[in-house]
Amino acid sequence: MSTVILLRHGKSTANGSGVLAGRTPKVGLDDTGRAQAAALVERFAGVPVAELVVSPMLRCKQTVAPLAAARGLAKVVEPRLSEVDYGEWTGRELKTLVKEPLWRVVQAHPSAAVFPGGEGLAEMQARAVAAIRAHDARITAEHGDHAVWVVCSHGDVIKSILADALGQHLDAFQRIVVDPAAVSVVRYTETRPFVLRVNEHGGDLAGIVPPPPKKGGRAKKGSSDAVVGGSTGR
Repeated sequence: MSTVILLRHGKSTANGSGVLAGRTPKVGLDDTGRAQAAALVERFAGVPVAELVVSPMLRCKQTVAPLAAARGLAKVVEPRLSEVDYGEWTGRELKTLVKEPLWRVVQAHPSAAVFPGGEGLAEMQARAVAAIRAHDARITAEHGDHAVWVVCSHGDVIKSILADALGQHLDAFQRIVVDPAAVSVVRYTETRPFVLRVNEHGGDLAGIVPPPPKKGGRAKKGSSDAVVGGSTGR
């Protein structure tokens, strides 16, 4: 299967305000976020991006806009990769939410957390992982096993996808950190995913690109086997 770069949106106006934006409409990038979005063009210079799949939220669309323009790529909007529906918590200050009994559940037992008037974190993970798997299968069928594609989504959504790829229970997903504009990389195979990067802010992304199939030869399917002793790199 193909390789997916999980990109969290750049810093938003809500990130610096201490407010849980959730699905509040028209929350866009701040000056730092816009600079982070512009920098993606150079960061992804060595990566042949097959497709851009984005959450419907404005901040995600703005994050990938410079890269989409530079590559001439359309943005495929995927509602299942949208932000968590925090329900009645949406728009509230984090300093008041920490006093809610549900806060401790979100921290210690997130698989049981259901936001009042919103969705549960387990429900969110199920929709997000299903979307990733479906798009990965489609993109692999259209572009081949060596394809690399980008998803721009949200912190908790990406953490839940990474937890699934790592074989962790959702209750352990708070151990994963995903910062604004950071990238994580997962390569899916027939029997297991391989997690190649987590919460990376810089560095050469060209190293995650699988070699293209040789001309005139049959496309080689990606191996599901791990390298005993550890990868030797490329």
